Amino acid sequence: MEEKSLKITGANTTFFNKITKTLNKLLMPTKIGINGMIITIKRNNLIKAYQNYAKDTEDYNNEELEKKYEEAYTLYLEALDKYVMESIYKKVKNNTATEFEKDALSRYYEVTSLKEKEYMDYKYRKQKYLIELDKENVDILNKDKVQEKYNKFYVSKMDSLYKAILKNYSIKLADTTNIYDSSKEWIYVKIFYTLEEYIQNILTLKMNIGTQDEFKDVVNDYDKFQSYTVGKLDTKDNIEKNMILLGLSRKLFTHSIPLIVAEQCYEKLLADARVLVQDTKMAAKREKAYEMLINLIEDYNVRLLSTKVYWDNMKERDSYKKYWDKYKMISKLKEVDFVEYIRQKEILFIKNDMKKIQNTKVDYSKLNTYYKRKLVDYGAIKELKNRYISSGKFTGTINKENRVVA
Repeated sequence: MEEKSLKITGANTTFFNKITKTLNKLLMPTKIGINGMIITIKRNNLIKAYQNYAKDTEDYNNEELEKKYEEAYTLYLEALDKYVMESIYKKVKNNTATEFEKDALSRYYEVTSLKEKEYMDYKYRKQKYLIELDKENVDILNKDKVQEKYNKFYVSKMDSLYKAILKNYSIKLADTTNIYDSSKEWIYVKIFYTLEEYIQNILTLKMNIGTQDEFKDVVNDYDKFQSYTVGKLDTKDNIEKNMILLGLSRKLFTHSIPLIVAEQCYEKLLADARVLVQDTKMAAKREKAYEMLINLIEDYNVRLLSTKVYWDNMKERDSYKKYWDKYKMISKLKEVDFVEYIRQKEILFIKNDMKKIQNTKVDYSKLNTYYKRKLVDYGAIKELKNRYISSGKFTGTINKENRVVA
């Protein structure tokens, strides 16, 4: 009896499992349709709440409007999250998902994996992911009025999310304890990646829906950045691209990436650029890397150090002030004698950078030799032949300061 009972129960279980799977497949489109309808309703409510909140008028209670907007935003995110977990997940599980849906679920899990180890990053990136997912749906619908209204909310919310993400990275980078020391290299990568993502996806959209006057301060740097989005980039190109991103960040994310953090990012790029010049074997490529380093030094001084108000070390501040005064004097030559302006500027940058690399942990001896050769070529130091009579001693050249050139 027990054996028969087990057999019957097993057969029934298999039978009902088959029915359940069949029903799931049949009801799946309906469930997706229902979730889609719910998202549309929540999206429309959100857009309306955002429009009321964004109105520049005194006739409304801003606190009340902000509260309604935040509530509508929360319900909207919940609907999107439900859509991913109920619709996309089940389609992937039943092997009926498109490549887009498979990729969407993969990205969802990538974001949620941050929850345990990087909660703040997870908090902002999950919102960003869900909104991006629905933005793709809105674009597919291709309804002009919906897109126009949604895009205004989208760029506003994305601005705040990117600022929060970058601020979170900045806090970690500025932390003087040992907690994040081992991962600081990775934080630099995240900052530059996030900046690039913002410029490509959000700033581009803002420029398309805004006016030219709104972006006149960033348009030149934006155009330069666009030239680095095509083709394969080498190490020099990546450093130059990141330099442009940092320059844009000084205008777009002044508070999210404070000066102290931007300074660390510039110093990281300078260190990478110095190593590249030092390690490049081919003369032509080394010269291009050197030109990039000189541009980076100027960018660092003009965009950042010249705006620095608070200095921890007063001697460094006074030293930089003298350096900056020399730079401004040399800049006057630009319109009169451009060749002399370039020569004098490079001499100033080289001599100052030689002082900076003297007490670093990195061995910059090859770069130092390269710098001295440049100074000899520019006539900033003299080269004297020096031969020693005793065998086994150095035979080479020294400069007028009695330092070996080569």
